[in-house]
Amino acid sequence: MLHISDKELLEKFRYLQSDLRDRWKCVEGDESDTSDVDILVVPSISLDQRELKKVEGHEHYEERLLFALIRLWNPCNRLIYVTSVPLHPSIIDYYLQLLPGIPFSHARNRLLLLSTYDSSLKPLSQKILERPRLLQHIQQALRIDKSFMICYNSTGFEAQLSLELGVPLYAAAPDLQIWGTKSGSRQIFAEAKVPHPDGSSLMWNVSDLAEATALLWERQPTLQRMVVKLNEGISGEGNALLDLRPIIEVAPPQASHQERVVKITEHFHQMSFQAKQETWSTFSGRIGELGAIIEAFVEGEVKLSPSVQGRITPTGEVEILSTHDQILGGPDGQIFLGCKFPADEEYRLQLQQLGLGIGRKLAEKGALERYGVDFIVVKQDDGTWDIQAIEINLRKGGTTHPFMTLKLLTNGRYELSTGLFYSQQGRPKYYKATDNLQKDRYKGLLPNDLMDIIAQHRLHFDTGTETGTVFHLMGCLSEFGKLGLTSIGDSPQQAEEIYNRVVKVLDEETPNYEDDFSSLSKQTFPISWEGSI
Repeated sequence: MLHISDKELLEKFRYLQSDLRDRWKCVEGDESDTSDVDILVVPSISLDQRELKKVEGHEHYEERLLFALIRLWNPCNRLIYVTSVPLHPSIIDYYLQLLPGIPFSHARNRLLLLSTYDSSLKPLSQKILERPRLLQHIQQALRIDKSFMICYNSTGFEAQLSLELGVPLYAAAPDLQIWGTKSGSRQIFAEAKVPHPDGSSLMWNVSDLAEATALLWERQPTLQRMVVKLNEGISGEGNALLDLRPIIEVAPPQASHQERVVKITEHFHQMSFQAKQETWSTFSGRIGELGAIIEAFVEGEVKLSPSVQGRITPTGEVEILSTHDQILGGPDGQIFLGCKFPADEEYRLQLQQLGLGIGRKLAEKGALERYGVDFIVVKQDDGTWDIQAIEINLRKGGTTHPFMTLKLLTNGRYELSTGLFYSQQGRPKYYKATDNLQKDRYKGLLPNDLMDIIAQHRLHFDTGTETGTVFHLMGCLSEFGKLGLTSIGDSPQQAEEIYNRVVKVLDEETPNYEDDFSSLSKQTFPISWEGSI
């Protein structure tokens, strides 16, 4: 593995990556009619594997980048998509049939699907590196001088893969990933002068964390709650909520500093953990490995959680791509479930400005490609919104797939002056999206079953009206009852209605075991003696 301390290898990586500047006009295949590139998609979830296990169905999250297949709309582009285990053919067919104006067979001929046939709990990039013949196969399939590589997030594994293949990686270098951690985010916010909650620097043991918690409480004696965050938590699953109200007897200035530290240490056991089956024993064990911060919990009667997404191009430009209002859930509303596009008009332009400032600071550090910033906004008595930045994601995230799907399907444009997205026909577009539509009753649904339901009830995206639903994470359905979808409409209300109709149909088509199965749609299943359904 490439170690970020290895200066020679890092220099080679950066030199190779500099080729992206020269290729930039061709890299954006969705924006250039003359594009002629090979895109290597390695959707490796190269995150701490024990933290990743907290996310149900993470084994199928390599499907999240399948929106990249829509780049095949350009007849000169070719794409290689590598996965740990083979993807179901109907999932691939589904995405290719979304392509406007391109014959299915033409797009399919420009797509190469490869797999490591390895379902073990290791990052995909590592699995590829362990298979020299697969590496060679990928390299032979690429036009090296016309290729670039995209990934979910960038680590030493992705950098080493980039070097082995001689293909530049369109992502921030691994030694810059610190700026996407909880502690790194706080540093960027401070440097960019972006408002953010009071909190601590990175702590590596429980005693230092308790000390930092006491100091924060002493700076803000009226605090009711705080959040402890593992430095590399995923989708809020690495967060724990510390309620101070049960230990109000040691609130400043009523007790000594040391008494406060002791009480806080004891009270850590009573925190509300956002991940299922998490305990103080398991959580505290990760502090020494990942580090943790303590942060003031933002209170408010009217409180929302928007985000802004941007990118830094190889030429150094910072662009705002989108804003969203996030849909959060879990025990204390800390876990990302989905989003609505765009964010509320009352604050989305402010989000854009703050996002630009953060992006420019990241660009100064040398970062590249996508970044997302999560915020908390609280409505004040005078009707204004107090906006606090919470964290930076220096990678693709839950909002990447829906927005890129919209962009690539409509070939529309994002207008910075309004914060709206317009189709080529000039219609503003809206959507509601989720990665976490999950119900036990959906378990057992195969990808083909979902396709039957989509066709029977006309739930698909209509390229004529540019409304409807695009599905993803279909591989999660059978085992976990989990599905992703993006419902696109010409108004927020229409997007919501389309989304709700999909859920209603899926509920009706998946009766509980005690229900009458005669309610299922009457499908005629084709029988093939040479294959299987």
